[in-house]
Amino acid sequence: MKKQRVGFQGELGAFSQEAVKQLLGDRAEVVPFTRFEEVFRALRLGKTDAAVVPIENTLAGSVHENYDHLLEFNHRIVAETSVRIVHNLIAVPGVRFKDLRRVYSHPVALSQCLRFFSENRRIEKVPFYDTAGSVKMLMENGLKDAAAIASSVAASIYGASILRRSIEDDRRNFTRFFLLNGSRRVRPAQKAANVWKTSIVFATRNVPGALFRSLSALALRDLNLTKIESRPLRGKPWEYLFYVDFIGREDEQRVQNALHHLAETADFLRVLGSYPRGD
Repeated sequence: MKKQRVGFQGELGAFSQEAVKQLLGDRAEVVPFTRFEEVFRALRLGKTDAAVVPIENTLAGSVHENYDHLLEFNHRIVAETSVRIVHNLIAVPGVRFKDLRRVYSHPVALSQCLRFFSENRRIEKVPFYDTAGSVKMLMENGLKDAAAIASSVAASIYGASILRRSIEDDRRNFTRFFLLNGSRRVRPAQKAANVWKTSIVFATRNVPGALFRSLSALALRDLNLTKIESRPLRGKPWEYLFYVDFIGREDEQRVQNALHHLAETADFLRVLGSYPRGD
């Protein structure tokens, strides 16, 4: 069986690659890209069959860029999963902890390991575009006074050594990822779910009570909101798009009723996807 080509942002060994494995198992051939926009564009052009992108982190919050891309590229959300983020201190084999003077990683990863840096003030934080990419860079350059913060998978892929495991400040650190479909239908490797979620985006007129009336379309049907996020509406200063996730399947009658009601009060409405709730 031919493997599905799945795009993600980052180098091999990035946390997004772990999300791909959780969602699709061994049926995926991963295709790394440098930027999120490239991931979405490749899916639109048919260069990949699906994409996996982070949408929020329990500590850092929402990935706003990807909310904007969801609207622009209109790829369907078909699944979600959460990855436990474990940050490891990784170096070239033979490098000792006492030799370290710099640590490279993505700015978010660095900010999630502040206790480590406060306890080791001689070590400088150096931002890099990707966690796994920082490990790849260390190995390619053979740096003897530096380390990276990344996943254990990245250490394995590039043949690096883990000096310290799980140096993140908060162990309750998870990132939620979406699986996006292209023109070919990709099915996640997940068991049948009893609980479904639906993601939508809508805009309202900037008048008193508009948002209340819009959300009441869901509340009146006892639909439980799990997330709401606002983003600026381009071309209309100080007006906003609202991204909402709620428990319910798009083809349920009460969800259909809620969406019809919301469409009557909103200036714009789009369903981004309906999918089994992830772990």
